Amino acid sequence: MAPGLTIVLLSLLLGLQPITTDLYLPALPALTEGFGASMAQAQLTLTALLLAFGLSQLIWGPLSDRFGRRPVLLVGLCSYVLASIASTLSPTMEALIFWRTLQGAAMGAAVMCARAIVRDLYAPLEGARVMSKGLSGLGLVACLSPPLGGLLSDLFSWRISLLVLAIFSAASLGLVASRYVETLPQKNLQALQPASLLRSWLAILRHPTFVAFSALSSASYGGLFTFLASGSFVFIKVLGLSKTHYGLLMFSMAFTYLLGTFLCRRLLARFDVRQTVAIAGALSLSGGTLMGLLALAGWHSSWAIMAPFYLFMLGHGIHQPCSQSGAVGPFPQSAGAASALNGFLMMLVAFMIGSWLGTHMDGSVFPLVYGIWFWSVLIAAAAWTLVQTQGTPRGQ
Repeated sequence: MAPGLTIVLLSLLLGLQPITTDLYLPALPALTEGFGASMAQAQLTLTALLLAFGLSQLIWGPLSDRFGRRPVLLVGLCSYVLASIASTLSPTMEALIFWRTLQGAAMGAAVMCARAIVRDLYAPLEGARVMSKGLSGLGLVACLSPPLGGLLSDLFSWRISLLVLAIFSAASLGLVASRYVETLPQKNLQALQPASLLRSWLAILRHPTFVAFSALSSASYGGLFTFLASGSFVFIKVLGLSKTHYGLLMFSMAFTYLLGTFLCRRLLARFDVRQTVAIAGALSLSGGTLMGLLALAGWHSSWAIMAPFYLFMLGHGIHQPCSQSGAVGPFPQSAGAASALNGFLMMLVAFMIGSWLGTHMDGSVFPLVYGIWFWSVLIAAAAWTLVQTQGTPRGQ
């Protein structure tokens, strides 16, 4: 495949995650009221999806190492299209939760394969640069999803927002079916044997580089997911913003992340991965701490939250390309399994956050603010300690 096609493909596969989670967020309060559901059930449409997303990668990863990335992508994307159509037609909240869970499981194939494809084709440092380009595409999708979701919700209903997911995934499926050339250099015939799989997982989980970069990616995603899972309720219900206004705030947040991915490439041209994430750690901690201090001082407004969060998102745009490619870097022969474990750990963190938020949202800004502050501290700790001793040297 041409390099440009590879970047487009990565952008679509990685972009499936933000469009799945972000497009319907502006409609989440209205969806909850329409079904007469509880806030905990509403959170479950997101947390169950992400738990299935994380768990499914543990299956998709070894399958892709054994049979190749292409068949896994085709099966996963076909399943996603069908689940999206069924979600649109859901008659009850319980049905919606079920189909969103299946959606998450299918989404795992796309995102896991995207990370594995980067390791198939590139060495770790170049992989971080390429991943940052793919995540720039993800950032563009993330920019467009919330305002589009808010507009569709205001003009039509939340069902139309879910229908857009079917259209996006069908387009991605068409590109994979027609243009994707298998990137796995050699199939691992033992990838699905229980003993071999267990040894592979243990070796990956024990590897200090995997631990360092997975801690960074999980903490960084934990901060983002805290915002995603609680933001619509805080901004719409607590601060009184319209769904369209909230969608525009989400656009600005995603645009800042997009800028972070460009900044990542600039930094990697001058510094190694360890120095780059150390700089980003300072951005993350500054954003989380400033947000917390403003909230404690009684400044409860949309901009008292968003201005510090822009700093956090700049750091997030640097941490994710470096950590996702860094976690898979030491495992060229089992990139699918390593990508799966890294994705599973991120989604496990997201599920725990969503479960906690479902019972602790108290009609104030503090669950959101304290959550992001907490994760910003962990990000800085991982970036300044674990990664500094196990990061990938420049040029490797």
